[in-house]
Amino acid sequence: MVHIAVVGSGVGGLAAAIALQARGFDVDVYDQARTLSEIGAGVSLGANGMRVLDALGLGEKVRAVSSNLRRIQFHHWRTGEIFYEHPMGDWYEGRFGGPFLGIHRADFHQVLLSAYGGTPLLGRRCVAVRESADGVELTFADGTTAHADIVVGADGLRSVVRGPDEPVFSAMSCYRGLVPIGKVPGGDTFGLTFFLGPNRHLVAYPVRNGEYLNFVAYVPDPEWTLESWSARSEPAEAVAAFEGWTDVVTTMLANAEEVGRWALYDREPLSRWSTERVTLLGDAAHPMLPHAGQGTNQALEDVAALAAALTPPDRSLQQYEQIRKARTRQIQLGARANAACFQLPDGPATEARNERLKSLPDTVAWIHEYDIHAAI
Repeated sequence: MVHIAVVGSGVGGLAAAIALQARGFDVDVYDQARTLSEIGAGVSLGANGMRVLDALGLGEKVRAVSSNLRRIQFHHWRTGEIFYEHPMGDWYEGRFGGPFLGIHRADFHQVLLSAYGGTPLLGRRCVAVRESADGVELTFADGTTAHADIVVGADGLRSVVRGPDEPVFSAMSCYRGLVPIGKVPGGDTFGLTFFLGPNRHLVAYPVRNGEYLNFVAYVPDPEWTLESWSARSEPAEAVAAFEGWTDVVTTMLANAEEVGRWALYDREPLSRWSTERVTLLGDAAHPMLPHAGQGTNQALEDVAALAAALTPPDRSLQQYEQIRKARTRQIQLGARANAACFQLPDGPATEARNERLKSLPDTVAWIHEYDIHAAI
């Protein structure tokens, strides 16, 4: 039996392990963390990612712990006025073939952990990968090693499996957190909700079946360079960063149970992801800024393509890369461009952007209607 080692037990790594086990592979998952704790906040899942979860038999379990985002709204930063709104919910599912969901990362991770037929091997920080004709040897920081026929690097932005190229700093950071939905004025009406303003923007949506709002508040900050899920800030600091904004925003930030602070990085698109026995997946392959809401969905598309490419008789990591590279590159670069579009000062440029939003469903259709299984 072919033995595959997955480095990283995040969403992409666990989903890959589940998909590869379903194809008959022997899979071990390694992670540097010593415990699997509830970190992060919300992620969004579109129809393109849900197609993969449905094919893995996980769709209903994910839906059960998610919030269906039934509308998209864009608000003016100061007045709070909605200047563009479009239905999602049934409309979105009818057009794109699946729901658009908000889910807490920890809830999602638990669904995947329960489906994975094993236990991630923790405290294994990979420090070296050595490929040879008969396999791949992983070396960990504690001095132990592991051997596999194939290695999948799902170890994130600063992937050891990927190698030493430097992340690209966006000179932007974000405040992330959860707030009880009843503590936000009008919070029970939120779907996928944007507040756009000069040099800043905030995105919020419900998670945990509408119990909480997840928010991500983006600010320019060339000094804050720490990229870490565990870095903490204070609600008051986030409120100060959005002084003068609508009370809905400042009240949301002030009532957060805790606030994380995260510097935003991506990397330049790779010309090559794979060797004969080693490949990359998710943020290790194509880390992207969050301004397209596609990081998790693209990792899930990777999972489906990888499992298919490794299935006999053809078994080719190069085939996986060929299916995925052009699409992820386009989304990576588009996410970079969106930040500037979301943070315009009031004036003609903002008015032109708001006019373009009228065609938003058609503009993003190529992302959300995509069916990775058909592409394979």
